[in-house]
Amino acid sequence: IAPLAVLQSIYEPGELHCYIERASDDEAVAAADAVVEARFDGAERFAQVKAFADEILANTIAVGDLSEAFTGPHFFTAFTFDHSVGEDASFPAATVFLPRWQVSRSRGSYGAVANLKIEADTDIDVLVLRVLGAYRKFGAFDYTSDSDLSEKAEQPRLIQRGELAPDVYPQAVARALEAIEAGSYEKIVLARGITLKADRAWQPLDALNRLRERFSGCFTFSYGGGESHSFIGATPERLLQIRDGHLLTEAIAGSAPRGQTAGEDAKFGRELLESEKDLHEHICVRDSILRRLQKAGVEGKAEATPRLLPLANVQHLHTRIKAEVGESVHLLDILPEMHPTPAVGGSPREAAVPCIAEIEQLERGLYAGVVGWFNHLNEGEMIVGIRSALIEGKVARLYAGAGIVKGSDPDKEMRETEMKLRALLDVLVSS
Repeated sequence: IAPLAVLQSIYEPGELHCYIERASDDEAVAAADAVVEARFDGAERFAQVKAFADEILANTIAVGDLSEAFTGPHFFTAFTFDHSVGEDASFPAATVFLPRWQVSRSRGSYGAVANLKIEADTDIDVLVLRVLGAYRKFGAFDYTSDSDLSEKAEQPRLIQRGELAPDVYPQAVARALEAIEAGSYEKIVLARGITLKADRAWQPLDALNRLRERFSGCFTFSYGGGESHSFIGATPERLLQIRDGHLLTEAIAGSAPRGQTAGEDAKFGRELLESEKDLHEHICVRDSILRRLQKAGVEGKAEATPRLLPLANVQHLHTRIKAEVGESVHLLDILPEMHPTPAVGGSPREAAVPCIAEIEQLERGLYAGVVGWFNHLNEGEMIVGIRSALIEGKVARLYAGAGIVKGSDPDKEMRETEMKLRALLDVLVSS
């Protein structure tokens, strides 16, 4: 089973869906069509999602081999950057759903899960036949359908490009530097957004396929909120993973371009590893993550020194952080402490994050928010929604940010955001 191809074949713009893949880990999961779903707003959204899932699990019977990866009930979630959003927002502050269909690949093992809602008057025989039909379909999946032909179609052509907040970004960086100099905060992450209008509607999953081919070291993702809204991207940043009682998170901060030659690439990498400004920014992020984990009752251990994380179009400073977690600590108990990290918010968080919206003059929505899944075993994968785009028919909104610390230069930060936006531009727009 190729999860993305299966999702494309059953994709309906009006239905919820989620796709997450990291090709370098040989792992992908696709989920479509909600059996049960919920939306929440406000500071308690993480706890509300947990309570929603707990109630569903308390009334769930799981059938099949639950020892394999991606078996049993999985919940797919998306949290916006801010804990509350306006009524006209494309996505609510928190979305969670249990999919009707789920297909996965994990290190050469493939699986399909069907979730069914049983009411008092449900005809069980009809549901059994439906599952049997799905089993036969997934056992010999036929990828030749009209929907697959869209993959061969040309990319939409760009007819208009503009800034979401024209002429704001350089001045925003300058304002942030003044606040840093005054001691208001140590670091703040400022995003920039552009809007694209095409000659015809984008096919989000076609764009996602191009992203996954180009950025195999990133998490490629798509989260569909219904009403033809899709949030797609290729993020290098894992917020939180829990598997078999082991927690893994990462500090990613500090950026440099990739070189045209091996020598130029190595030069940029060495300069990044020796950059006082970038090392300072990275240490801010690493130390904040360790403090946040400790606040959630988890003792994290970070690698001694950062290493380079080379991606297709940019390289970063990267430090892994690991911890052991018991059954008493749920993934959704840790998440509100971890989000937003200083890599997308700032440090100290309490001082920097409240200033972002007023300085940026943007509605971030799911940009720099959280997309992921968790299951009945308190396992899960949560990623940070950066290097991303919100697609709504013929209109796409692209976002990219940069960390501002003492020593940042407004022109350089503008170039950095353009470099990051390039990743989405190249897969959305034909040249």
